Amino acid sequence: MALYLTEQDVGRLLTMEACVEAVEQAFRQWADGRADNRPRARATVRGAVLHALAAGSDVWGRLAAKVYATTRQGARFVVLLFDGQSSDLLAIIEADRLGQTRTGAASGVATRRLARRDARSLAVIGTGWQARSQAKAISTVRQLERINAFGRDHDRLLEFCRETEAACGVKVTACASAEEAARGADIIVTATSSTQPVLRGAWLSPGAHVNAIGGNRADRRELDDAAIARAGLIVVDSIEQARLEAGDLLAADAGAAAGGTAPAGGGAGAPRPGPLDRAVELKDIVGGAHPGRRSEAEIILFKSLGIGLEDLAAASLVYDRAIESGAGRQVPPEGRGAI
Repeated sequence: MALYLTEQDVGRLLTMEACVEAVEQAFRQWADGRADNRPRARATVRGAVLHALAAGSDVWGRLAAKVYATTRQGARFVVLLFDGQSSDLLAIIEADRLGQTRTGAASGVATRRLARRDARSLAVIGTGWQARSQAKAISTVRQLERINAFGRDHDRLLEFCRETEAACGVKVTACASAEEAARGADIIVTATSSTQPVLRGAWLSPGAHVNAIGGNRADRRELDDAAIARAGLIVVDSIEQARLEAGDLLAADAGAAAGGTAPAGGGAGAPRPGPLDRAVELKDIVGGAHPGRRSEAEIILFKSLGIGLEDLAAASLVYDRAIESGAGRQVPPEGRGAI
């Protein structure tokens, strides 16, 4: 029998602090060749899309698949967690809150590894479901002194400020524009579904760290070309997945290709590298293959797409805590047969 865990169970069992540690462990395992991750696959019919992400860990001895459907009426998320030796289905986990928390945790790992150690200010552009976990994760890994926020819906912005201030214990200020929020910020998060840039390179201060988490489709982008060009280091959670759905980087790549050639350390006429050509993976930062930040003035971009390995880390943590605490219910009920 498998354990069924609801959104309420996940909310009780999955803390941001523990999820940051679990997600970092997962990236370290991947760097060591002890975990695997597959890019998101999508199946589309009229009015609906099915999305699937898969990953496995030798260390935890588990496999996971997150599957979710999106329609105009909303989205439904579930993670299936399997035993890597017996192939038994261990758990069926409702995964909206799990996905929110693990996305925040990935930014927490990137911020801890890449933001300046003295970073104390955060700007959040976007005030939806994902923005809340971003603020929580970053306040977990850095001692923030202030948070600026901007969103197009003023009432929703004020609600975000109140809830985030309570959750993070940091003063949150509502700003009149994205530029006002971003100017001078040490750390910036974009958490929108925009198809047009909401963050411009001209607004970035030297040494800023940016977590761009909102767009995971090729037709979406949150950063303009200047913001990407100013980034001395571009980090992604998966290069393979980024080549399919990182709209910000794909658009800038197309611009670089259209620009022809330019000096790039190899002399005149050398190919002009696009952002995906110079991107590194977060696992290489965590595993030590790349040094990460190279100067206090370097601007760093973490383009987060959300990968199956992060879901596996969060789901495995939730499952272990559920077993310890007796949470959830067994399915199918006795006498109903196998799943």
